Amino acid sequence: METINISLSGVDQLSLLGTHDAHMRMIEEAVGVKAIIRDDMLILKGEPEHVALAERLFKELMFLLNRNGRLDRSEIDIAIDMIKAGEGRSSAADEEDSSVILTAKKSVIRAKTAGQERYRQAVIKNDIVFVIGPAGTGKTFLAVAMALAAFQKRQISRIVLARPAIEAGESLGYLPGDLMDKVDPYLKPLTDAIFSMLPADQLQRYVEKKTIEIIPLAYMRGRTLNNAFVILDEAQNTTTMQMKMFLTRLGVNSKAIITGDVTQIDLARDVTSGLVQIQDILVNIEGVAFIRLDRKDVVRHRLVKEIIQAYETYQAAQNGGGESS
Repeated sequence: METINISLSGVDQLSLLGTHDAHMRMIEEAVGVKAIIRDDMLILKGEPEHVALAERLFKELMFLLNRNGRLDRSEIDIAIDMIKAGEGRSSAADEEDSSVILTAKKSVIRAKTAGQERYRQAVIKNDIVFVIGPAGTGKTFLAVAMALAAFQKRQISRIVLARPAIEAGESLGYLPGDLMDKVDPYLKPLTDAIFSMLPADQLQRYVEKKTIEIIPLAYMRGRTLNNAFVILDEAQNTTTMQMKMFLTRLGVNSKAIITGDVTQIDLARDVTSGLVQIQDILVNIEGVAFIRLDRKDVVRHRLVKEIIQAYETYQAAQNGGGESS
């Protein structure tokens, strides 16, 4: 048995440990230690390797709390997963957090999981990055953050965000308004992501000057985008020709991020997804990277991770049943 003391002097204990010590109990169960609070001291007891993990975990959470001013359940879940997997910062007290992508609206946007960090690094090193993974893994949100960071550093002069307008069981023709009114619901996730990072008046100015464009994919046909950061969201709903069209828009000094979830394709059954096909076409091309995220990278409500796991288990059982029959 080993005992380690961690000073909580100056730490908001309620935020760190949770109401009725709920956060602390989560960590005790996850890591296998006993945690005791005595005044401003956190005492950890248990097997040496378990105590070492718990110490890293609490220091990581104290770092996040000090930087962001709060802690939520999803951040604790992610920190537990990363520390148990042997990932995360080598020193949580290190103020030089290289995983920070953007500081926006008084909040810090950073890679929170090992997969997201691979994503961030891939964008730094490559001009075209495909990010494939389930809902809640931050594919679109981080793409927008990295585009804004590049713009603020004057690495590019404009941002273009595009989405295919797929009719996923609905008919655009029956929706009211002109074409842009009809496609607005498809573009809203992109609008929401960028609005969460920029003040409304600033975003409006950028849109009016076309410094930032949020458009249906079809509007990119015939264009060449120089000095731009281009994002294609929901790319699993592009046809093979649409994917080729998008990729050949890229001009001088431009970057592209293509995001999608190949388990949620809304195309007709006889239509091949451009995102599925492209994985077999752009193989071993320098400057092109494929990043695959999974449920370990989910940063939404903790139940999203469990829902994805449940679907994967169900589909595996269904596929197994089909093979056996």
